[in-house]
Amino acid sequence: MNFELFKFNHPLAILYSSGTTGKPKCICHRTGGVLLQHIKELYLHCDINPNDKIFYFTTCGWMMWNWLVSSLALKASILLFDGFPMYKKDDLLIEIANAENITLFGISAKYIDALRKSKITTINKFNLSNLKTICSTGSPLSKDGFNYVYQNIKKDVHLASISGGTDIVSCFVLGNLYQPVISGEIQNKGLGMDVDIFDEKGKAIKNKKGELVCKKPFPSMPLKFWNDEGDKEYKNSYFAKYNNIWHHGDYAEVKDSGGFVIYGRSDTTLNPGGVRLGTAEIYSEVEKFDEIREALVVGQSWDNDIRIILFVVLDSQSNLTEELIMKIKKQIKNNASPRHVPYKIFPIKDIPKTKNGKIVELAVKQTIEGDQVKNIEALVNPDSLNQFKNIKELYE
Repeated sequence: MNFELFKFNHPLAILYSSGTTGKPKCICHRTGGVLLQHIKELYLHCDINPNDKIFYFTTCGWMMWNWLVSSLALKASILLFDGFPMYKKDDLLIEIANAENITLFGISAKYIDALRKSKITTINKFNLSNLKTICSTGSPLSKDGFNYVYQNIKKDVHLASISGGTDIVSCFVLGNLYQPVISGEIQNKGLGMDVDIFDEKGKAIKNKKGELVCKKPFPSMPLKFWNDEGDKEYKNSYFAKYNNIWHHGDYAEVKDSGGFVIYGRSDTTLNPGGVRLGTAEIYSEVEKFDEIREALVVGQSWDNDIRIILFVVLDSQSNLTEELIMKIKKQIKNNASPRHVPYKIFPIKDIPKTKNGKIVELAVKQTIEGDQVKNIEALVNPDSLNQFKNIKELYE
């Protein structure tokens, strides 16, 4: 086999952003920088070595596919699962991990929550003796998710919640082999990544919620956006908020431990009464209810303010009774804050998602407020937006 030699910054691939907050971006990545970043993350953060077996639950259109393929550079074997993870049996993926002697098991926070709600316990069913690391991504992993993994899947495993994005085809924050795992936190920033949290004025803050930024260049910054003359869209996407500093668009916090908590996307944060709240803080409480399969929360513009609206997909055996509504509101009030309590709660049948399986809150907000949905082509189920139209109680 003949391999052709290219320059370090030769274009590698075009990845499209998921479209959760607007029209998908056409991101062109560079070859050398992406490989450097992936080797660092896979080898130094995830302890992947030759003959390891890496599993990821992902589609070939999501950046985690690219991340998974890079494991081959460390002489590891890879296994991809693209499909319904609970086909015929709830513990299908864990059974595969056991049968294939997987050493790194890559899944999503939503999948962990689905296992938890199904009350799946595999800790005594499968050996999983080769499993060293479980990586969770796609959305913030709640404290309940952390506790579930250690109580029901494996006790002696490195559970690494990781977060980055298609924009950098890698991670800003992820696991650290030499630090304790703290429930609800991502352990640390990536090696060589000058990650910080800024307030609105561009001042670094700790133990307070703010904007996730990276203060210095890093190897996997995109080469360009396709057909973006003068890099105008590229610069506007990442460098418009803070001068010459990458602004990623995640609402986050760094703790005294050095760990990070991601509260959701900045452009879908809620602002009732001018107070900024993360959607993940509401989701983490709502997901505790067995009656609720999934949820979606938005801020509705109303009477010169923002009020929180919660939509829930119920279990087939449950109804949204007044009693359940009061229980939901009480739990959110007690465990988050009174400001997080939804003004109204509605049952729905389906949640609009991108082709990568991400919830599209902004499209729902635009729909209920009568605005044009700008990223409808990114949705795998665009017809689901119809259920948010003409809900009489939304305008009372």
